[in-house]
Amino acid sequence: MSFVLVFVDVQHNFLEGKWAVPDAETLRAELSALLDRARAVGVPVVHVLNDGPEGEIDEPFSEGWLPTFPARPDEPVFRKTEPDAFTSPGLAEALAVTGARTLILAGFQSEFCISATGRRALAEGYEVILAAGAHGTYPGETGTAADRAAAVERELESDGIEVSPARDLDFR
Repeated sequence: MSFVLVFVDVQHNFLEGKWAVPDAETLRAELSALLDRARAVGVPVVHVLNDGPEGEIDEPFSEGWLPTFPARPDEPVFRKTEPDAFTSPGLAEALAVTGARTLILAGFQSEFCISATGRRALAEGYEVILAAGAHGTYPGETGTAADRAAAVERELESDGIEVSPARDLDFR
């Protein structure tokens, strides 16, 4: 099975400072370990960054917008303004070039960009694995951040997306 690791919105604003998600340090460690394992065995990695409006925490090229884990020269970076990462010009073509049929999703926010990207990837014919423990969000009226992330996992799993703990993913 061939994989592509898709890092969605793994940017400073989610993991650092006053706007960091709860459990940011745990999420950072999971994301870092997942990225290291993928890179160690040559799995393609794609980074997608969210471009927020002027004056927002994720305004392009602001501190909050910067990627937490900079891309290597062979790792393409795409930018988006919509939750669905497939709206990023060139992303679909870059994924197709890899020949991979399975996308592993990690990043932020679970109920927005991760959910929309996962569902779109399924519609595009990919098998999708959501890396549990390597995606996150904020608390809301409906529960804690962890509760909301778990709810997204259940919803996506019922839609046909596999959910696997990030630390259990083996890229070989």
